[in-house]
Amino acid sequence: MSQTSHGDDFALTRVDAASRKHWFGIAVQRFGQVSALTQFVLGATLGYSMTFANAALAFLLGSIILEVVIVFVGFMGQREGLNTALLARWTGFGEIGATIVGLAIGVSLIGWFGIQSGISAQSLDGLMPGIMPVWLWSLLFGLAVTAVVAFGFKGMQWLANITVPLFLILVGWSIISELSRHDIGELMSGPPPGPEMSVFTATGIVAGSLIVGAIVSADMTRFNRSRADVVKQTVVGVTLGEFVIGLSGVLLAHAAASGDVVAIITSSVGLVGLIIVITGTLKINDWNLYSSTLGLVNFISTAFGKNLNRATTTVVLGVIGSVLAAMGILGQFVSFLTLLSVAFPPIAGIMVAEYFIVKRWRKDLNESREAGRLPESAPRIVPATLVIWFVSSVVGYFMTWGIPAVFSLILSMVLYIVAGKLGWVRPIGTAATQQPAAVTAK
Repeated sequence: MSQTSHGDDFALTRVDAASRKHWFGIAVQRFGQVSALTQFVLGATLGYSMTFANAALAFLLGSIILEVVIVFVGFMGQREGLNTALLARWTGFGEIGATIVGLAIGVSLIGWFGIQSGISAQSLDGLMPGIMPVWLWSLLFGLAVTAVVAFGFKGMQWLANITVPLFLILVGWSIISELSRHDIGELMSGPPPGPEMSVFTATGIVAGSLIVGAIVSADMTRFNRSRADVVKQTVVGVTLGEFVIGLSGVLLAHAAASGDVVAIITSSVGLVGLIIVITGTLKINDWNLYSSTLGLVNFISTAFGKNLNRATTTVVLGVIGSVLAAMGILGQFVSFLTLLSVAFPPIAGIMVAEYFIVKRWRKDLNESREAGRLPESAPRIVPATLVIWFVSSVVGYFMTWGIPAVFSLILSMVLYIVAGKLGWVRPIGTAATQQPAAVTAK
């Protein structure tokens, strides 16, 4: 019997061939992840301080950076059928390093899940003041997302098929309604209403806005059937998400001469604004919870040798995140979560460098993939990787110019490749891999 029937969604095993999906459905999920309500805020931020042409250039450059990361991490996930936290064991991090990676993913994304729930609750309260307290909106919103994610990838696909088209239709209608009062040509050629921002800085903001999602893209692409599918869904999902929603936000910022265009739209279109808030947040928050759950399941598996049920873990994490959001506690951890996020780009750099160039454990993955199982053992700890991860993260955190996330990612790749060539990528000890009821590859 397939693991998906038990709700585990291949949290600790490879996704089998029979469970792979058509690329378009996954592209809808990717688009939904990118085209969230926060993308309006990003577009408005850029539009308030940039001309339309410069903002479009920043979106183009930022999207290219994101797509390169997503594609290469996605190739690994697709080929191996493994999620990011699990794949990390054999792509440079070893068992202990992968445990830390899983914990970082779990803590970071459940934090953002709660924060997004809180933001949505505040928006809903602003649209319908006095109906219920903000904390209750936050709790209900978080629990609704939890219920969907508990059903796994299938439940999230169902949600995407409903919310993404609805979100696009309603957003399109509200944008047209707002922009019809202005000359589009003037908006596209006019100066920014606020203080100017450089293309370089804006590119960094665009790339940084989705870099964590790019790092965990294997969680999604492990359900793809081919590399071509990974490329197609990434180009369609990310490009449309960034440009359609992002550039709409730019135009709206020019039209309203304000960076707070989301408030303008949602307040001017009434009930439609309410639905926009709900649909626009659902499709990013479900992936926050989903990847957080996978990270925590892998952390518990490697740290304590217990294989948690993914669906049950989802419910527990979702309830915790929702309750904390309702209490307003998570709002105090934004700076901590932002600090934690600088650790993510080097994870991708190290994994890509190991898998495609150094290939210290590539043979183990290749041999076990043929049997549809995990490698029989994993390196216990790889000291060089942990040092490179730490150094690259610190450099990224303290950089005050350029695009810190991209620089730390490239730095980690270069350092790992050099360490590999010098023979410094050596494990200390090995650990036998627990083989959950594995599914047979087809």
